[in-house]
Amino acid sequence: MCHSHEWREWAGWLAASTYEHSHEREYYAIRNGVALIDVSPLFKYEVRGPDAVRLVNRVMTRDIGKCQVGRVMYTPWCDDDGKMIEDGTVARLADDHLRVTAAERSLRWFEDCGYGLDASVDEVTEELAALAVQGPNSRALLQELMPHAGLDKLSYFRLTKGKIDGFEVTVTRTGYTGDLGYELWTPIANAPQLWDSLMDKGNGYGATPTGIVALDIARIEAGLLLIDVDFFSSHKTLIEAQKSSPLELGLGWAVRFDKGDYVGRQALLDEEERGSEWALMGVEVDWVHLERLFDEVDLPPRVAGRASRSAVPLYKEREQIGQVTSHTFSPILKKYIGLASLRSLYARPGNQVEMEVTIEYSRQRARATLVKPPFFDPRRKKE
Repeated sequence: MCHSHEWREWAGWLAASTYEHSHEREYYAIRNGVALIDVSPLFKYEVRGPDAVRLVNRVMTRDIGKCQVGRVMYTPWCDDDGKMIEDGTVARLADDHLRVTAAERSLRWFEDCGYGLDASVDEVTEELAALAVQGPNSRALLQELMPHAGLDKLSYFRLTKGKIDGFEVTVTRTGYTGDLGYELWTPIANAPQLWDSLMDKGNGYGATPTGIVALDIARIEAGLLLIDVDFFSSHKTLIEAQKSSPLELGLGWAVRFDKGDYVGRQALLDEEERGSEWALMGVEVDWVHLERLFDEVDLPPRVAGRASRSAVPLYKEREQIGQVTSHTFSPILKKYIGLASLRSLYARPGNQVEMEVTIEYSRQRARATLVKPPFFDPRRKKE
């Protein structure tokens, strides 16, 4: 189905960048129809045993003890210095059974942190397929395939189980698009039939195979971070300055200090008390000023298209105060937007800054305004 023959490496696997020769229809499937996104390369870990919750709670900054059976939690996890190793989701499948998903391999870290506990950690990445079904028509499509699963009552970040074509599927109301959506988890032997069933029934719902390029635009609109772009795992950085804490990345809401000890807690508590040096903000570029900069060389603005993962400097007057790490033209908002890491001193919504743009090989500065992400947050996402 990948007519573009364009692929991107993801955790050692090839994932389609775009299925068609352009990403536009795939992007609008996320926002107007149903996008089918193969997210099977995510690393997946099953944690089982009497101390399973205790093990995961020792690693994560969220209070996993409050994650009831049938619930999913997003959470970061850190090293001893409170610097982020990774982020991902934790699904409570049973009292003594949790599933952790992440973009980077973390098996050894989980095993080390679980030393002495009565729990096992098994990687099931190659045993479990994962398919994101995202977009405003996703619920209607899945209800047709799973009429008895109660999807109309499945709340945000909850999970349920059902059957499609006779095989079991775990459905989580999660995703990476900032829209109404679900993720389906099933043994790999079922994956081709699952895909075919969704495509067959999805004709009337605008079901479209969707690649990483369209997903990248959607996740920026949703204000969602990408590892190795908006932050780097502390296990892979070369210098201390490349490390970030969840407090610096706008994830303070996912850090709990009242749940007992966990890896990095004291360092994060110290940072909370003294204040973070860095902060995460959104930027909205002044379109009129950007248009004027391009007009000076007799060109229309050339910013539409794919999202950029190349960081560019962010300025306040003559001082560089940070960098915009992900930026894109939002087709649905008709704005040029980005996610920025900047000195916390300047991180105030409404603050006027300048973002570097390159126009005909010349570096210019476009006016921009700091905003609090997400940029796009439809009510249907949680309703």
